[in-house]
Amino acid sequence: MDEVKNTKSHRITLNNRGLGVVTGVNAVISFDPNEVLLETEQGMLLIKGSELNVTKLTLEKGEVEVDGRVDSFTYSDMKSGIKEDNSIFNRLFK
Repeated sequence: MDEVKNTKSHRITLNNRGLGVVTGVNAVISFDPNEVLLETEQGMLLIKGSELNVTKLTLEKGEVEVDGRVDSFTYSDMKSGIKEDNSIFNRLFK
């Protein structure tokens, strides 16, 4: 019998490359003015841009709101089980 995977809905809404809402977020791994790294239902999501700011965080609902200039979204299937001695950025982009 096939296993049914129970996942939350994951969606990205971006208005004018400046205000974005991401749903289906499990955790915020890190953020700074140039990058926001999220663990989502669909894998790790790296948002790159400039003057990025996490303006709203509601992990109970799995929602994150980001403003600033968004240049790219990049997904990785890796999970956040990260060891301290191994940078997430090194593991994502080898």
